[in-house]
Amino acid sequence: MSVNRRPSGLNGRMSPSSKSGKTNEALYESNSLRKCKRKCLLLWVFLGVVVPVGSAWFFMSFHTESLFMRKENKWGGCEERARILLQRYNVSKKQLQALVSVFSVSSDQNIVRSWVLEFCANQDCLSLSILVKGCWWILVGITLCCKLSGFHLLWRSPNQKLVAQQKQLQHSVGRNPKGAGRWRKTFLVTFVLLGIVGSIWLFWHMNKDIMLRREEMLANMCDERARMLQDQFNVSLNHVHALAILVSTFHHSKYPSAIDQKTFGEYTERTAFERPLTSGVAYALKVPHSDREHFEKKHGWTIKKMETENETLVQDRIPENLDPAPFQDEYAPVIFAQETVSHIVSIDMMSGKEDRENILRARATGKGVLTSPFKLLKSNHLGVVLTFAVYNANLPPDATPEQRIAATVGYLGASYDVPSLVDKLLHQLASKQTIVVNVYDTTNESAPITMYGTDVVDTGLLRISSLDFGDPLRKHEMHCRFKQRPPLPWTAINASVGVLVITLLLGHIFHAAINRIAKVEDDYREMRELMVRAEAADVAKSQFLATVSHEIRTPMNGVLGMLQMLMDTELDEGQMDYAQTAHSSGKDLISVINEVLDQAKIEAGKLELEAVEFDPRSILDEVLSLFSGKSTEKGIELAVYVSNQVPEVVIGDPKRFRQIITNLVGNSLKFTHDKGHVFVSVHLTNEVKSPLHIMDAVLRQGFQDVSDKTDNTLSGFPVVNRWKSWANFKKISSMNLMDEPEMIQLLVTVEDTGIGIPLDAQSRIFTPFMQADSSTSRTYGGTGIGLSISKCLVDLMGGEIGFVSELGIGSTFSFSGTFRIGKTISPDAKLQQCTPFVSEFQGLRALVVDRRKIRAEVTRYHLQRLGMSVDLNSCLESACSCLSVTCNTSISRQWAMILIDKDVMDMESNILHVIKKQRQNNINGNRTNFLKIFLLANYLSPVERAELKSIGVVDDVLMKPLWLSALIRSYREALGSEKKQIYRKKESNLGNLLRQKQILVVDDNAVNRKVAEGVLQRYGAKVTCVEGGRAALKMLKPPHSFDACFMDLQMPEMDGFEATRQIRCMEEEVNEKIASGEASAAMFGNVVHWHIPILAMTADVTQSSNEECSRCGMDDHVSKPFEEEQLFMAVARCFGSGS
Repeated sequence: MSVNRRPSGLNGRMSPSSKSGKTNEALYESNSLRKCKRKCLLLWVFLGVVVPVGSAWFFMSFHTESLFMRKENKWGGCEERARILLQRYNVSKKQLQALVSVFSVSSDQNIVRSWVLEFCANQDCLSLSILVKGCWWILVGITLCCKLSGFHLLWRSPNQKLVAQQKQLQHSVGRNPKGAGRWRKTFLVTFVLLGIVGSIWLFWHMNKDIMLRREEMLANMCDERARMLQDQFNVSLNHVHALAILVSTFHHSKYPSAIDQKTFGEYTERTAFERPLTSGVAYALKVPHSDREHFEKKHGWTIKKMETENETLVQDRIPENLDPAPFQDEYAPVIFAQETVSHIVSIDMMSGKEDRENILRARATGKGVLTSPFKLLKSNHLGVVLTFAVYNANLPPDATPEQRIAATVGYLGASYDVPSLVDKLLHQLASKQTIVVNVYDTTNESAPITMYGTDVVDTGLLRISSLDFGDPLRKHEMHCRFKQRPPLPWTAINASVGVLVITLLLGHIFHAAINRIAKVEDDYREMRELMVRAEAADVAKSQFLATVSHEIRTPMNGVLGMLQMLMDTELDEGQMDYAQTAHSSGKDLISVINEVLDQAKIEAGKLELEAVEFDPRSILDEVLSLFSGKSTEKGIELAVYVSNQVPEVVIGDPKRFRQIITNLVGNSLKFTHDKGHVFVSVHLTNEVKSPLHIMDAVLRQGFQDVSDKTDNTLSGFPVVNRWKSWANFKKISSMNLMDEPEMIQLLVTVEDTGIGIPLDAQSRIFTPFMQADSSTSRTYGGTGIGLSISKCLVDLMGGEIGFVSELGIGSTFSFSGTFRIGKTISPDAKLQQCTPFVSEFQGLRALVVDRRKIRAEVTRYHLQRLGMSVDLNSCLESACSCLSVTCNTSISRQWAMILIDKDVMDMESNILHVIKKQRQNNINGNRTNFLKIFLLANYLSPVERAELKSIGVVDDVLMKPLWLSALIRSYREALGSEKKQIYRKKESNLGNLLRQKQILVVDDNAVNRKVAEGVLQRYGAKVTCVEGGRAALKMLKPPHSFDACFMDLQMPEMDGFEATRQIRCMEEEVNEKIASGEASAAMFGNVVHWHIPILAMTADVTQSSNEECSRCGMDDHVSKPFEEEQLFMAVARCFGSGS
């Protein structure tokens, strides 16, 4: 709810001085409007020039900086690559410098130097041109602004200024308005066109830069992948070459050979980690045709042919099914193979056409030779075979091809799985998902072979990087593309659209400024008229509020009063039920009316808070007594707890404090079904900021997570985290009360285990006339403004309100309020007035047996208010030990009572017999010193209570909720004391005070007079009724026989305030005459000093109303309809001395 507040001094109305100022402003409207127009033109023209130029300058500077940063990155990249070259290939700096010196010809140096100078010159020229353009535009803007605003007049003499202003005024009067605005329109169109052209150029420029950066990024990523793939392949190639040398050394140079198939297989398998890119390694021996028969007999198998008509035989890896190799000059059967390719042993590598060519080329060149891509047998991936010739040890380093062919003894081959190699490489890179990589064998450029990658989808840019795998006759390339097409250049679009939007906005504002200035005059006149109407409406609303408040309450007071008088008569059971139902409904209607009127007062800013002393604990006792019947009926445990750090007396508004708590507790009981609890606790906000070990048990439980734990709650049901309800309170953490030690801030928390508030409804929970959903009012009733009023009252108290709620668990509402510490004037006497027998409990000891710590703390709180010393325990065994100990101790140290919760008794019923036996043994004839045992329960039927008492274990049952009077009554009943006099004392006192008293009732409403007459006559008073203030003046003119006057405040002709003033004036005149001797007391009924007690009868019992009553001379006030408690207190203050 939005509460409309006004400064207290103005009260929503304009002061006379401000009104006159507004009137005088009309004389200068034309001049002010002319100045406003000139200033607006100055502002928008300046923005129209500076903003677009500044934007273009910023983007140009940003672009220049980005170019320079890219150049720096390139130079830094060169240095980084040089460092990598030094580390990886163990090249010294001298060697690197020698390599550089090859290219360090003077012409090249001159070219590089000239390029650097040209680059710097371009940068300087670009920056200088931008700076010059910017300064020029700023100069033009300043010139135009000065021209429009008239700053050039500052350097003129006063006479020159006056002449110039007169000429300008004559020119503005005589010129055509259309011609006057034509140059502004021309300027506006030119400005908009320049903005459009500038935005288009900016888009083109930034888009081009984005495309260049995208192309450069793709090139860098592709080249990096190609370099890494080539480097890894070269490392693996070196390991295979080393293996060929190993075979030459230990197989052909050793007699007998140190290598066989088993040794070769184990060695290659164990050293496979050095060749992670190879899928298998095999060694083929060079066998001439003349040695074939001897070779086959030696090895026990026939040399097989590689290619067969049935290719599935090779795929199935069954060499026995292959055909023998045809006769030829030379063979290359595989004799050693890694375990992964052991199926190719005995296959002649010279029987394949391409393999034969590769073998011949490898032994002639002495380098590794690659085959064209083919499908590998095991993985079905495309791969290549790297072949190295194995020479005998006698081959010279600078051998010719013929010498190499002659020295060849065998061939070492290694197969490479290219897709696996590339996949492993891409997985090592973080940006592997950004681009698509394809590897091709382009030896035959007309028909390239795809070695890695999927079908190509054209996404725009393509980068081709060459791959060198060591074989000069075979060519390989890496093609890289982005996976996605280039996105829209949002940076360029946003920048260009931003410049365009700014241009259009400035143009629109400039165009609308003149029109809006002209409209200001009409708006100003209309505002003045509306202000007058609003002030009149505010006055009418206040009057309507007061009238409605009186007119609605008057008939309701009559209805409730008559119903109360009807219930005091002899009625049968049905008639009494009808009357009680009507009386309850009338009270509910009064409550709704009060809420609506409070809401109206809050919106009108008329609600004020009182500042009187009250006891927060007594307020909570009143709330308990109000809701005790409803909580017992629903089986809900209702409890309150006040921290011992809360002062006994504070200064504030007790009525509104009670209203907030009553509203929150009422809502909690309304939305809690059958079981669970409603728990109200009051602490100082300073306690919340204390460490956990210093807090009391109740507050400490609020900082623990008990949503899934039931042992540490009041009723055993899970609750929400209470601390979250005040976690967002800003004033708790920011407010420092050390500067004002007499001020305190209370934190009140109302916790329940109800249905909870849906998440979507929590945002509108404090909105007036809004409930959680449409079915809430039908199911539970209510107007939906209680929480809204509570929030406004909390705001007036200088506090905050919040809540936390979960569906199915419950809700917790917390609010804070600022109060002043009151004077603690004999609190024992105050308790003695309310409960005369409280002194009987001073110094007694009590034991509370309850397995729930929070519930035990609540019980201890109520007992300590009576001055008792309380101990806590969680089981009945402790009660047994106490009974056995208490009989052996002195009377001052004996237990006076034990309070056992029903949950504990239900769980440990077997101990009841032990307690009963100990009680019988402890009886010593003096029942006043006998230990009393009470049972604490939420609900018990009369049969259950009688059964418990008949067992003899408990003396009485205390029904929750607990408060002082209930504890005192139960204890005195257990002692056999009378209780009737406690509850009839006030009624008898009220009857003694009013019996035979002459009372005058003044009210313009006949029903209200009848109600007041009936209530007062019930207590023995003699009542006379009059219907207006003037009649009261006649009746109360001294001398008269009336003892008191009950006067209504709002009456026609003469209200109660004016009537009271005139009555006091008459009494003062009579008293002065008697004091001065002008008249004797016998002339005025033998009364020396006339002062009749006048009590105001009103439904508005706010502090402002009470202060007005005191100022006019009234002695006290009572609310309508009469409440017995308040009536007794008011009459006691008037007639107390004579009672």
